[in-house]
Amino acid sequence: MSEFWLISAPGDKENLQALERMNTVTSKSNLSYNTKFTIPDFKVGTLDSLVGLSDELAKLDIFAESLIRRMAQSVVEVMEDAKGKVQENLLANGVDLTSFVTHFEWDMAKYPAKQPLVSVVDTLAKQLAQIETDLKSRTAAYNTLKTNLENLEKKSMGNLFTRTLSDIVSKEDFVLDSEYLITLLVIVPKPSYVQWQKTYESLSDMVVPRSTKLIAEDKEGGLFTVTLFRKVIDDFKTKAKENKFMVREFYYDEKEIKREREEMTRLLSDKKQQYGPLLRWLKVNFSEAFIAWIHIKALRVFVESVLRYGLPVNFQAVLLRPHKKSCTKRLREVLNSVFRHLDEVAAASILDASVEIPGLQLSNQDYFPYVYFHIDLSLLD
Repeated sequence: MSEFWLISAPGDKENLQALERMNTVTSKSNLSYNTKFTIPDFKVGTLDSLVGLSDELAKLDIFAESLIRRMAQSVVEVMEDAKGKVQENLLANGVDLTSFVTHFEWDMAKYPAKQPLVSVVDTLAKQLAQIETDLKSRTAAYNTLKTNLENLEKKSMGNLFTRTLSDIVSKEDFVLDSEYLITLLVIVPKPSYVQWQKTYESLSDMVVPRSTKLIAEDKEGGLFTVTLFRKVIDDFKTKAKENKFMVREFYYDEKEIKREREEMTRLLSDKKQQYGPLLRWLKVNFSEAFIAWIHIKALRVFVESVLRYGLPVNFQAVLLRPHKKSCTKRLREVLNSVFRHLDEVAAASILDASVEIPGLQLSNQDYFPYVYFHIDLSLLD
């Protein structure tokens, strides 16, 4: 599973023994793989400031998770045909995400623990905000380019009724620069080929005999040329429609066709040039954002542990990785049982949902006797 539970309990002798019991039970029952999660000692400040930081960190946690999801999705969209290799590009400090989480070490150089907690949180918030700003601008430019290219490509797809004809026809298919004559393109259903050959010359006056030629086909029909005098265009179109032949509105313009082809070449070139730098930026900054997110989780454990267990700072954080989804209910029961002494009232309501305690509103989904946070990497798969 790509899911982790980050918990903490007081660091006194009784609770360290409780942690040992937890490790023993979860190991014997094959419920989870557990490792210590080391968090440095921070400058605590006042409890009031910690309460404010608790709220700020909760919002920053949500923002960071949303950002890395969006960045992961951007990698998927940019890589297009190489989606099978996406996970190779979603790394943190050059290692896979699971390894980074299970071997987490606080980055003292980037986030000095000697600074006030407020400053550390502010550094993380500004870093993530800058990454989001850059992500929006970079992906917007690339997506605009990609959309323009897709729109041009769509023009060359579809059936003869809707697709562009500039890549099908050639100059030789048309009578050009004539004051009196014009060449039209007509779509004829396949079952009507014989009828077309027999009748096109008589659909109107002034149709040039033997001027039709099949130049393209799809599943539904064929694209034929026909040359006639300009002054009978409207009459010819009307008669053609009556016979279920459709005249495509297309006039050969060599400059326009050249412009379309050059535009396609330019867009393909621009997309190729932007692909590498954008993917590299996404890889580097996904790593930075993910690392910041796990640091935020560590800060939340620290702040909530101090608020829950009090001063002086003395707690032990543990990272649990449930072995299977089916284990999570049993694992939760083990943890709540082992640590129920931390909050007997809350633990009682969790372990026995049928017991209602007047005035106490607790949910086993959002409150536990111990400090608990969830890390779900499956959202990035």
